[in-house]
Amino acid sequence: MAVLRIAVAQGVGTNSPDAESIREQGRRVRELMGLAAEGGARLLLFTEGALSGYPGKRLMSSDPDRLAESDWSRVDWQVLAAERQQTIERAGQLGLWTVVGSVHRESDSGRPFNSLYVISDVGVVEARYDKRYLSNTESSFMYAAGDHTTIFSVDGMRFGCALCIEARLPEVFVEYESLGADCVLLASYSDGPAAESLDDRRPLAHALLTDMWIAFAVPGTAPESVTSGVAAPDRWLARGRADGTPQVVFADLDPDDRAVHAGYDRGRPWRARHREAGSTRKA
Repeated sequence: MAVLRIAVAQGVGTNSPDAESIREQGRRVRELMGLAAEGGARLLLFTEGALSGYPGKRLMSSDPDRLAESDWSRVDWQVLAAERQQTIERAGQLGLWTVVGSVHRESDSGRPFNSLYVISDVGVVEARYDKRYLSNTESSFMYAAGDHTTIFSVDGMRFGCALCIEARLPEVFVEYESLGADCVLLASYSDGPAAESLDDRRPLAHALLTDMWIAFAVPGTAPESVTSGVAAPDRWLARGRADGTPQVVFADLDPDDRAVHAGYDRGRPWRARHREAGSTRKA
């Protein structure tokens, strides 16, 4: 398997789902897609809610005086659909796999999903990941929960998808490792100071424990906040600048990298044998 260059975006993110904000998010997304393609990336990951915005729970509450069921009519769905289509077409024009966060709804009624669109390099939505593990507020007032993992391949390398609070669930990453993923794409709206945030350390921890790469996308719109990056089992391969500016971070995923290759040769087969033995004993 050849070395694969991927990119992670930073500097995109808003809590507002109005038409003007969605249009600006779409413009920034496509601008950064161009930079990623110019830099030779085959895949680009954006943060949670990059297209739609990641609307705040109080902003979306149908009752202005307390937390209540979200009023999703506040999202300009028509503009969002137009920006999504432009982004899909741009991915095809650039020949760039693009994974971008957005609110997604199946119908006008019912709760939407908090999702990642997986757009192929020929401009087709190849898959969609719907966040499976929701926060208390999300499950009580905001989103429907997804029910499946999402894995897709780019040039022979397998990618899994995860969102935000799922970073706090090791079983999500263990599951993807058991399914043969090489890298997990973790998109989050983490925007706190890096020095105070455990979210800044979890991607490296998951990479270490599962022998996978972890690509981590956050807004990074404020100086000194958590930054995007790509982690290998033994180190960060790349990190964004903590200056609040829109940017693209590049990393080359090399299957012959010693830290990762050791896991493929020893750690992952060993874990697979023990899982299989455990399943046999239970049966």
